[in-house]
Amino acid sequence: MRTRHVLIAIVVLGIVATAGIYALLQKLGDHLPALLPPGRACVIDAGSAPAASSGSSSTVTSVPLDSEQVANAATITAVGLRRGVPRRALVVALATAWQESKLENLAGGDRDSIGLFQQRPSQGWGKPEQIADPRYAANAFYTALLKVKGWEKMRVTDAAQEVQRSAHPEAYEKWVDESEIMARALSGEATGAVSCTVTESSSHGVEAAQTLAAGVKLDWGNVSTADVTDLVGVALKVREQKTGWQYAHWMVAHAQDHGVKRVAFNDMEWTAKSGSWARITQRGGASGDRVVAEVY
Repeated sequence: MRTRHVLIAIVVLGIVATAGIYALLQKLGDHLPALLPPGRACVIDAGSAPAASSGSSSTVTSVPLDSEQVANAATITAVGLRRGVPRRALVVALATAWQESKLENLAGGDRDSIGLFQQRPSQGWGKPEQIADPRYAANAFYTALLKVKGWEKMRVTDAAQEVQRSAHPEAYEKWVDESEIMARALSGEATGAVSCTVTESSSHGVEAAQTLAAGVKLDWGNVSTADVTDLVGVALKVREQKTGWQYAHWMVAHAQDHGVKRVAFNDMEWTAKSGSWARITQRGGASGDRVVAEVY
């Protein structure tokens, strides 16, 4: 009988504790950051994205990623946009990298496979050190894809398979919905759609700004820069909203690597402190014709 009373007391205490925690969370409300899956510091939102081109009835509306994954996705997209490929090619590339490496730049894999797309030096993809460079790997993938006759009308998984020659030809299709969302956001077709919660980087000041500027050039080429006052960072000139959001989302995606603490464009800003986009509170050199990234 005593044991039974003890068990009942434990259950009651558990219920009371749960209720207390729930009440506390309700009281804190908006003061708490959005909860992400463990290890996922970033989210790419669908916004008002149309249904995935695969014709599926997926209810996927956002894609949680860690800082490495989102940075690699942004680079894959930037390389494609720089080459002027159709958005469909971006989706195929992102779905392929999802399946092959989970958007991680792997040092190895099956046999001599390397990198984001698990390309093999023995199959003519390049030297190991070349394939290990995400930009080289993405360029190589797009080059191979564009050589496939009629790839634009194929299912994503079929187009990817023509390039990859995988033992699992249907595997790429399961990443189509996520890749549609990422391609739409990272190509600037959505606003404020890439959000990340980052920790302060070991890179600071002028060094961080220089590293960020170098990364921009590697992914985007000779982008026009603008002078900014009263802050340390990088400002990029833009002629249209779409291009501005391409750069702004890229900056947030690479924030963890390059010590970015604030990105502003037009009337919106993302801050490392909040981890999300909001109406701008400090101009800091930002306007509708430039994207400003401020570093620690």
